[in-house]
Formats: sequence, C-alpha cells, structure tokens
Amino acid sequence: MSEVVYDLREVRRARYAVAAVFAVHGAVTGSFATRVPWIQDHAGVSAGQLGLALAFPALGASVAMPVAGSISHRFGARNALRGLIALWTLALTLPSLAPNLLTLCLALFVFGATAGMADVAMNALGVEVENRLDRSIMSGLHGMWSAGALIGSAAGTLAAHLGTDARLHHALAAAALTFLGVLACRWVLDLQPAEDEEPPPRFALPPRSALLIGAVGFCAVFAEGASLDWSAVYLRDQLGTSAGLAAACTTGFTLTMALARIAGDRVVDRYGAVRTVRFSGVLATLGGLCIVASDRPAVAMAGFALLGLGIAVVVPLCFAAAGRSGPNPSLAIAGVATITYTSGLVAPSAIGGIAQATSLMVSFCLVTVLASGLAAFAGVLRAGDRDRPKVSRPDAAVPDPRP
Repeated sequence: MSEVVYDLREVRRARYAVAAVFAVHGAVTGSFATRVPWIQDHAGVSAGQLGLALAFPALGASVAMPVAGSISHRFGARNALRGLIALWTLALTLPSLAPNLLTLCLALFVFGATAGMADVAMNALGVEVENRLDRSIMSGLHGMWSAGALIGSAAGTLAAHLGTDARLHHALAAAALTFLGVLACRWVLDLQPAEDEEPPPRFALPPRSALLIGAVGFCAVFAEGASLDWSAVYLRDQLGTSAGLAAACTTGFTLTMALARIAGDRVVDRYGAVRTVRFSGVLATLGGLCIVASDRPAVAMAGFALLGLGIAVVVPLCFAAAGRSGPNPSLAIAGVATITYTSGLVAPSAIGGIAQATSLMVSFCLVTVLASGLAAFAGVLRAGDRDRPKVSRPDAAVPDPRP
C-alpha cells in the first residue's frame, strides 16, 4: 500500500466505522438465520435437501474469498469494502425469492460468496486500524459482529412471530443495512496500492504461515459449530433435561462468547495473543472435560459456558496474526477465513456422524481434544504479538507501516 498519513482522530473514527460494518455484516446473518423455516417452506424442500442447500454458502465463500485481495488492490480498500458490503446486504434478498432447490442452492452460493469477500475486506481493514492504534481491537470487532447478529435475529424473530412474508422482511432489512453499511464505509481507512505494487493473483494458495494459523482457527470454529448445533441436543439426549433448559444452554454459550469477545481486547493488550490463546485453550479444555465427564445438567452447562469463553477470542486473533504474517494481508486472511469457514461447515455433520456411530459424549471428546490444541499450538499466533507502530499524542501522524 502507498504511504498514507493519518492522525489519531481519523484512526479512531475508522475503528468505529469498521465496527459498524462488522455489526451490519452480522445483522445480515442473523436476519437470514431466523427465516430459514419460511425459506424451506417457500422452496418446497425437505430437511435433507435443506441441509444440502445450506452447504452452498460455505462453498461460495471458499471460492470467492481469494478474490477479495484483487478487488481491494484495484479499487482501493475503502471503495472495495463499500461495494462488497453492499453486495452482501443486498444478497440477503435472494434466498427468500428461490422457488425450488436448484435456485435456492444458487442463491445461497451467491449469498456465501458475497459474505466471504466482505468478510476478508473488513477483517483486513480491521487489522490495519489495529496496527495504527497499537492495541488489540479485533476481538471487539468480532464482538460487534455477534451483537449485530443478535439484533438481526431479534428483528427476524419478531417478523416471523408477526407472520411477515420473508421476501418483504428481507427487502426492508437489506435496504436499511445497505444504507448503514455504505454510510459507515465513508470513514474507514482509504488505503491505495502503491504505483509499483504488483497486483495479487486472483486465485493463489495462502502462505504456509496462514495455513498454520488457520489450523488453530479450525479447532476453535469446530468447537463453536459443534456447541451451537449440538449443545441443546446433548443436554436433552445425554442428560435428560427439558427442551427449555437445553435451549438455555445454547443461549448461555452464545452469550459467553459475545461477552468474552467484547472484553477480550483488554486481555490481549495485557498478556499478548499467544498467552491469551494458551489460557483460552486451557479454559476450553476444562469446559470440554466438564461436558463429557458430568452426569449433571448444571455442570455440563457450566462446561459449555467455559468452552464459549475459551474459544471466543481465538478466531479474531487468528485474523490479526494472519494480517501480519506476510506481505499480502488479504491473501493470508482469505486463507485463514477459508479454513475456518470449512471447519464451520464440517463440524455439525462430523459430530452427528460420530454420535451416530458411537455417542454424543464421544463426539465431544473430539471437541475437547481439539480445544486442547489451542493451548498446544498457540505459538503460531506470535505474529500478532510483534511490534506495532506507536501512537502517543492525540495529534500524532501515523504512517502506513508497509512500504
């Protein structure tokens, strides 16, 4: 990127702008998730066909993510994020318009592709802001994504309760979120490529460092996907709880994750990324042991809460480390994002397959082993702890740290 000078006020404003973009991105996800039953009925697909269709967002994201770096290079970071977030918010309207399985799969492929490209662009800009502020913000940004998803889910739940047609609901939500997302992009950092900077390849394998960082993210997202989809089933089937208590377990898990992400930046600033993830891995492992070893619902619920606390900050720190791991942050972030998206796709079915062959307890033994990997391999995130540009005065000028 070219040498651009920002004062601290501009960087702080860019931080809030990127946080708003993260919240908008999450709100789209929450708005979609609550209307999946309506979309299933409208498309006339069975549960099995719906499961097939829901694999297409991750497939679309995996295919499209490597393109985000080329788009940012061609149009500049601000214009790229503005266009990609608008494509993502507008893509919210597509799934509810699909009349059959084929069109639903195509709509969800586009939905996932736009989500993945916007995800890479906003995380890359988040890392740039973090570099200039010289303190961790990525955990809080992902906490804003969770808050946005919660708001979108609440609005979707209300729309479903009122019997609102999802096509109307998603059209109104897309219009509002597009306006907010494009408006927020006005204040993000306007990074431009240097005149002699070679454009990144449209499709390329991520660097080896990103693969190692992605492996840590894989462990965290696998545990997250398993817990979100199977925690309620675990309490109901393994421990014989009521449906209400089982649902409360999932709610508690998501709440601890959101709170930990919002508060996580202070911990990272004090102890660094590596030590934070090592401690997080210990917490997550203890949570997994509570889940598989207990025959009491309260202890298992505490285990899921510990698991949520343990994995909450890992993925944000993986993105931050990837953004500092080489000369092409977007490519590295795209590589990590692709691995984590794949993990989120694989986890629910893998847990179900193992449970079918053995039991859910054995499935969560695997989750516990992967959680222990966070503590064992946290050292690969050391790129997130290296020196960053210092900012000491309110009027300080902060140059782009890369040539």
